[in-house]
Amino acid sequence: MLKGLFADSSPLTMLVMLVFTMLVCFLLFMFTGMLLAPFLFGISVDEIAAGHDADNRLNAMRYMQILYHVSVFIVPAFIAAYLFLGSAKRPNVIGYFELERTISIRWFIATLLLMFAVIPFINLLAVFNEMIVFPESLARLEQWFKNSEESARQSTKLLLIVDNAGGVFFNIFMIAMLPAIGEELIFRGVLHNIFVKRTGNVHVAIIITGFLFSAMHLQFYGLFPRWLLGVMFGYLLVWSGSIWAPIFAHFVNNAVIVCISFLTNKEIISEEIKTFGANWADIFVTILATSVCAGLLWIMYRKSKIYITEDKNNI
Repeated sequence: MLKGLFADSSPLTMLVMLVFTMLVCFLLFMFTGMLLAPFLFGISVDEIAAGHDADNRLNAMRYMQILYHVSVFIVPAFIAAYLFLGSAKRPNVIGYFELERTISIRWFIATLLLMFAVIPFINLLAVFNEMIVFPESLARLEQWFKNSEESARQSTKLLLIVDNAGGVFFNIFMIAMLPAIGEELIFRGVLHNIFVKRTGNVHVAIIITGFLFSAMHLQFYGLFPRWLLGVMFGYLLVWSGSIWAPIFAHFVNNAVIVCISFLTNKEIISEEIKTFGANWADIFVTILATSVCAGLLWIMYRKSKIYITEDKNNI
C-alpha cells in the first residue's frame, strides 16, 4: 500500500498542508491565467477589469470562475489525497475518496427526490437567516456582509443570464458540475477524513465540514441554509458509503438554480419560484416537503449501518 508523505501527521498538520496546497495552486493557476487572458480575449487584463468590452469581460469572468474551481478545489484535493495516502487505511487516491464505490440507481433517485424536497425548507431558512440583525456595535460588520452579499449576487446574476440552450449547458458545467466535484472532494473527501481522524466522531466531522463549506462562500446571509446542505451532503457520504452521492446532490442543487434562472429570465415561469416555500401561503407545502425530506433521510439512515461500521474501522 502506498503511503503519503504526511500520512502519519497530526490532523492539524494535514489541515495546514491542505490550506497551503490550495493557496499555492490558486496563486499559480491565477497568475498563469492572467498572463494568458490577453491572448485568449484580445484585450488587456486592465481593460477586462474596467469593463471596456462587456462580452469579453463576461467571458473573462467565466474563464476565471473555471480557473478558480480547478485551482482551489479539484487539483489541491488530489494533491492532498496523494500526500495523506495511508492515513485512513485506503491504498490509493481513488480509494482515499472512495471513488471506486458506486451507488445503486435507488440511491440516485432517492438523492434526487431529497434535493427537490428540501428546497422549500432551504428557502424558508434563508429568509430567517436574512432577518438576523447585528447589534449596533457591529453595524459596520453587518454592512460589510450586506455589501459582499449584494456583490456576489450581482456577479452570479451576470453569469446566469444566458439566452440559449448552449449557455445553459455551459453554466451547468461551470456552476453545477465543477463546484460539485471540486468542493465535495475537498470538504466531504479530504476535510471529512481529517476531522474524523481528529475527533473520532463521524457526526462531529460532518457538522464541522458543513460549517466550513458554508463559511467558504463568504456570504453570511446564506450561512445557515448552506450549512444545512453541507451537513446533508456529509450524511449522504457516510450513509451511502460513496462520495458520488454528495457530488450528485450538490450537482442537482446547483443545476436547479441554473435552470430556474434561465426559465425566469425567459419569463417562462414566475420569479416567485425562487422563494417557493418561504411565504406563509406555501407553509403547508413546505411542511409536506420537509416531511418527505425527513422520511427519505430516515430510509437512507436505515440502509446505512454497514457503511457507518466500515468508516469507524477506517479511523
